[in-house]
Amino acid sequence: MNYGHPLEFGTLITPVSAFSGEAVELAVLSERYGYDIVTVREDHDQSELLDPWTLMSWIAGRTERIRVGSSVMSMLAQTPAVAARAAASLDLLSGGRFTLALGSGTAWDARGTHDPAFLGTETAAVEEVIEIIRNMWSSEQGNLRYSGDYYRVEGTPRGPEPAHEVPIWLAGLDQSMLRLIGRESDGWLSSAADMIPGQFAAANQAIDEAARQAGRNPREIRRLVNISGDFRSSRTGFLVGPSNQWIEELLPFVVDEGVGTFILETDDAATMRQFAEEVIPGLRAAADLALPGDLTGGKMRRASVRARRAPGIAYEAVPASIADHVIEPGDVGYGTVRSTYLRGGAPGLVIQPRHTAGVVDAIGFARKHPDLPLGIRSGGHGISGRSTNRDGIVIDLSRLNTIEVLDVEARIVRIEPGARWMDVAAALSEHGWALSSGDYGGVGVGGLATTGGIGFLGREHGLTIDHLRAVEIVLADGTVARASDTENEDLFWAVRGAGANFGIVTAFEFEVDEVAEVGWAQFVMDAGDTADFLQKWGATVEAAPRDTTSFLILGAPRPDEPAIATVMTMVDSADPEVIVQRLQPFADISLLHQQSVQLTTYRAVISNAAGQSNQGQGEPVSRSGFLEHITPEFARSASRLIHSGATHFFQVRSVGGAVSDVDPDATAYAHRSANFSVVAFASRQERLNAHWAELYPHFDGLYLSFETDQDPARIEDAFPPRTLARLRRLKAEYDPNNLFNDNFNVVDTEIWSAS
Repeated sequence: MNYGHPLEFGTLITPVSAFSGEAVELAVLSERYGYDIVTVREDHDQSELLDPWTLMSWIAGRTERIRVGSSVMSMLAQTPAVAARAAASLDLLSGGRFTLALGSGTAWDARGTHDPAFLGTETAAVEEVIEIIRNMWSSEQGNLRYSGDYYRVEGTPRGPEPAHEVPIWLAGLDQSMLRLIGRESDGWLSSAADMIPGQFAAANQAIDEAARQAGRNPREIRRLVNISGDFRSSRTGFLVGPSNQWIEELLPFVVDEGVGTFILETDDAATMRQFAEEVIPGLRAAADLALPGDLTGGKMRRASVRARRAPGIAYEAVPASIADHVIEPGDVGYGTVRSTYLRGGAPGLVIQPRHTAGVVDAIGFARKHPDLPLGIRSGGHGISGRSTNRDGIVIDLSRLNTIEVLDVEARIVRIEPGARWMDVAAALSEHGWALSSGDYGGVGVGGLATTGGIGFLGREHGLTIDHLRAVEIVLADGTVARASDTENEDLFWAVRGAGANFGIVTAFEFEVDEVAEVGWAQFVMDAGDTADFLQKWGATVEAAPRDTTSFLILGAPRPDEPAIATVMTMVDSADPEVIVQRLQPFADISLLHQQSVQLTTYRAVISNAAGQSNQGQGEPVSRSGFLEHITPEFARSASRLIHSGATHFFQVRSVGGAVSDVDPDATAYAHRSANFSVVAFASRQERLNAHWAELYPHFDGLYLSFETDQDPARIEDAFPPRTLARLRRLKAEYDPNNLFNDNFNVVDTEIWSAS
């Protein structure tokens, strides 16, 4: 029986300490000769052998492509939770190249002596080891507690999660181990001594039967064999002779026994090379002739993973082009993609396309699930947008993150949506350029560049969308379109301010600015008289030259302490005298508790994000509004909100300047006359709304990136009537079935529900 596993080949090297350098060089040669995996032997009975974990780590550091694995590691001599962490760490450091092969081996205790308590029960103990390891790697939050017959884990922190789903292979031939392999293992690792046709077939049958009884498909279990032989010996026997003899003798194990991986056990470079150059291509060709089209099986997820699938998603119908780029709830790595920066989620499927064609196929798959939530994610910082959900589909664009210069003279750059703004700033900085882009470098390009982009260079250089010259966008029907001022002009208009309604932008073309060094100030100031502070700061901003952009953050004061304001101000100038001149009026607003003023780069300022995955929990609550001026009346209302404790983060961003130079009808972002953008975060929507009602009359519109209120009236706040009417006409044209409906959906809900 064949299981459809594509043929793979590896090497098994001996970690003898006297020849440690040679062992590593053999691993490097394995990669050079095209092997898929290099494995390292473990044997507790030979003191001269190197520690396998250390050697595998060293090999991983010396190689780039080849997978690295153990063969075979006796887990009864180790602490499973510690081994799980070591394996995950090695997998992460190697970029997802680690494989773990286990066996019961000799029953050792922690002191390195024989432990009679394990004798005769090694298989049961190994089963507990596997359970602990997989629990350590799971995306579940909280510490692991485990109580078994052989192992206990008392509240050990889970993690880290490996970079990929690390296969766990088991070695063994006794019936109890074969049954365990069928129930739990990702692969059965045997040896040349086991390659007796009748015996091998019987073992395969036992594994398959155990797998089916456990609700698994036997295809989940790869069949691997460690082999050895001699190309030049005058003797005769199995795998003793020329390359064509090896091919003839190994082929039946591929065709009839389903072996998918052969691992050559040798420390001889010449043997390794001949096998790679003659046996591997010959055996592949022979297998293709004997089993045409059968050795192309895709990834088979374990039954335990499939059991966690969400209802209503046709997982088996995921297009082949993206099948290797999806993450399910039971997959390793799900914990890094389930949530966003602030919002917790549990999507049923996360698709991570690598190119525009993959986005087309992802959208096609989503179209077949019209009743499920669909989230579109670039960096995962969307506050208003549902770039995660529960039991729905998420198209995660983080792997589309290329940044390239198209035209140096015209300063035109092409940026994909999954790039982060700190990476964009780094790439542009090499040319002395910058592109205003919010206030946090970890934000993804896609969400911000289809909404607005209120950043630290805004008053001097405008919004991020004001620098947009063209987009490549995948529409709801799968069409790939280019939009600019001369191509699909209506679509280009809509993308700049309401893009999430119309498709997925897979590439942005920006004209960026020449920006040398900038002045960057961070002031911590007394805001005890909060209303007075707000009014003075607002007046200072409006009086400042447009090369100066300032953001203000306030929070509820501590009991019996005055409110404290953080003021962040950027001056687009490299002249220290100009910088001081611009900043002095801000410093004079109130008592300074702390100050930091630097002559630096935009890149340095926006490189303020860590590389960790988003781990948000709960549901963010925020309200947003655009403001012409900070009047005394508004300042008093804002002060009451801040001191009520209903908000823990109250931010005002200066806009105006170059932002207001653009005609309100030029883009779907129409609130061009505002000088300020206000946002308040809270833990309770009702309480925040009650206070926000007092501020609401002062606003003219809102910035949809920071608004979480689901009241349909917020759509009319986000877009003036003429803008909204045009957006709705275009929505009916480009997305008539309302596929993209979960981020400030412009569809008229009354008309839609009646249709």
